Amino acid sequence: MTLPNFLIIGAAKSGTTSLYRYLEQHPQVYVKAKEPGFFAYEGQEVHLAGPEDQARFDRRVITDRTQYEALFDGITTEKAFGEASVAYLYIEGTAERIKRYVPDARLIAILRNPVDRAFSSYLHMRRDGREPLPTFAAALQAEDARIQANWDTIWHYTRLGCYYEQLRRYYDLFPPEQIAVFLFEDFQADPIQVSQSIFRFLDIDDTFIPDTSLKYNVSGTPRRRWIHNFVSRPNPVKGAIRPFVPLALRKQMGTRLRSWNLAKEKPVLPPEIRRQLQSLFREDILRLQGLIDRDLSGWLADEAG
Repeated sequence: MTLPNFLIIGAAKSGTTSLYRYLEQHPQVYVKAKEPGFFAYEGQEVHLAGPEDQARFDRRVITDRTQYEALFDGITTEKAFGEASVAYLYIEGTAERIKRYVPDARLIAILRNPVDRAFSSYLHMRRDGREPLPTFAAALQAEDARIQANWDTIWHYTRLGCYYEQLRRYYDLFPPEQIAVFLFEDFQADPIQVSQSIFRFLDIDDTFIPDTSLKYNVSGTPRRRWIHNFVSRPNPVKGAIRPFVPLALRKQMGTRLRSWNLAKEKPVLPPEIRRQLQSLFREDILRLQGLIDRDLSGWLADEAG
């Protein structure tokens, strides 16, 4: 039985879906699942209370080891085989389970300015029609109550951005050479260069150039809600055509249609909320700088990161 030798551990809304799709193109990489979350939820019965939380959790998360190992049954000659689950960075106890099962696994994280990450997460939930509150400020006010009510982690808009404590768990358990941390702004500016850095980290051919023309899981406001729902949710029509259209083509068509349907003008984060959240994250950002040895002063600047 086979377990992964690399994991993309987060962070949510920081480019992990795009990175997963770029890795998927590499002939020496085997990836078959996005968000199986096994190491976060192994053996647990999870009951979630937020809108659509439980159905989405049940559809994607694998808590049984045998079922999880089956994800890797198709490996042939690939040198790097893994998966991406953003819950791994956030859920306590995950690092310990990864250490127990795959102590030599290489771990990849992409971190985004936590203020922008939180707002993007809110826009993501509004895009999908799940966030009932019409303003980001109201959603921030509701965060504590939602956590208490056991809404899924995607609703933890600010908590998910406290990266220092989350990453420190990994640095406490794994040697630093097994951990690679990248910044979202670098990935956004030059996805090929960052992808090739990750290829080197995984000890595979770093001359391979992935097609980075598509950006995946982009937040925004759908111009036509029915189009977004059709592309994003299970439905009989998609089920009927599935046997006749290759998976890669279905993914590409869905991504292009979803992106085309997003309004060109994105909502802007109000400056007063940016300053409020910068204050909230300041200490964590300053500590994170030392942990990953990167200058993060731009995350504390007045302009968007």
